[in-house]
Formats: sequence, C-alpha cells, structure tokens
Amino acid sequence: MEKLYEGKAKILYRTDDENVLLTYYKDDATAFNAQKRGQIAGKGEINRAISAALFQWLESLGIPTHYIDSPSPREMRVKAIEIIPVEVVVRNIAAGSLCKQTGLTEGTVLPFPLVEFYLKDDALGDPLLTPDRLRILNLATPEQIDRLQDLALQIDRHLSEFFDSCDITLVDFKLEFGKDATGNIYLGDEISPDTCRLWDKKESDPRARVLDKDRFRRDLGEVESAYERVRERVLERVERLLPR
Repeated sequence: MEKLYEGKAKILYRTDDENVLLTYYKDDATAFNAQKRGQIAGKGEINRAISAALFQWLESLGIPTHYIDSPSPREMRVKAIEIIPVEVVVRNIAAGSLCKQTGLTEGTVLPFPLVEFYLKDDALGDPLLTPDRLRILNLATPEQIDRLQDLALQIDRHLSEFFDSCDITLVDFKLEFGKDATGNIYLGDEISPDTCRLWDKKESDPRARVLDKDRFRRDLGEVESAYERVRERVLERVERLLPR
C-alpha cells in the first residue's frame, strides 16, 4: 500500500478504495511538540483497541466518526476525510498548559467545559486560536466552528459519563475532525491515553492516579501498565453497552 502520511503516533496508507484509508498505530511516543521522544511497549495495540471501542460507542449515540473496522490489532480502516488542521481541546479540570497560562491550581474543577482551538503546526508551537483567527486563516467557516464546538461538547458529555462509570476522571482531551467530499464533519484521529488526560478515581496519590501520557511526559514510570488499565476498563464497559 502507498504511504499517505506518517505522524508521531500513526501511519496512514491508501487502499484500493479511494474512500477508505488504513491507519497503523505505532509504539512511538512524543511530548512537548516532539522535543521528547521514546517508545511505549504495546501502545499501538492498546490505543487502537481503545479508540475503536470508543468510536463504535460514540457512533451508537449519533456522533459521526471516521471509524469503519479493525482488520488487525494495530490497524484501523477509516473513512477518507480531509482533516481540519485544528486541534479541538475540551477541558473539565485545570491541568497542563491551562495551569501554566492562567495560574489555576492543578485539579481545579472548571465551572463549565472549556473548548479551545489550537493550530496543528509544530513549527509554530500549536498556538491557541480564537474563532476570528480560524476565519482569517480560512481554516473553518463560522458554521463549521459552531459545529465543531457543538460536537466537542456532546462528546465531552458522553465521554465524561463513560469514564466516570470506569472509575476514571476525564480531565481534558484533544479531538480532531475532518470533512468528506460533501462537507460533512466526522470525528477523526483517535481517543486514547495519548490524547486524553485521565485520572484513576481509585487512587488518591496525585502521581499514582495518572493513567495517560503524562506518565511519559513527567517520567512517572509504569506507562505501559497505566495504558493497559485504561484498555481493560474501557473494553469491559463497551462490551456491556454494545454486546456482540
């Protein structure tokens, strides 16, 4: 197959069907705009499994996603959509860059879900964008901006309830969206410990509760086991919600 694109965590291939692409999930791990690099053993399989399960569950709730199926543990077939070069971040609890930029204490529960837009550009440091900047850069129309924000809030509501049932707190997360040939918007990329900040409700220690890529960013250790805990809880819950 022809390689279409290789990113930090995945490789995208063309298939015989122009409307279908194949995504291969890698074990590579990066942080701080790829300034820190490494590998997390088994991450590709874990993130593919979590993403596939959550995409299917969100589809059952009416959220359009690019997911089609998974031909192997590291591969996912997806709709061929044009990714909008904007990261949509939803924050429920203050952590990470929000604390650095605002002075909020980590763990502060926000009064409402905060939706933010960031330009997907490592060279520029993925800058925060206002809706007007999105329009000036011709990245999205006002109608598309409203649609992205509405979908992000819907997904946040669903995922917050879902992870809560898994004894996990959804602190914040990053989404990517894309358009098909007719302009319909779909949720793309992945939903995993790479793209979500997840805290274990069963742990009171601030270091022990971390179940996401912050374990890699902050050298907390036991990264693989944390990812595996998320997979086990997510798959068990989805199996109950979407019985085969």
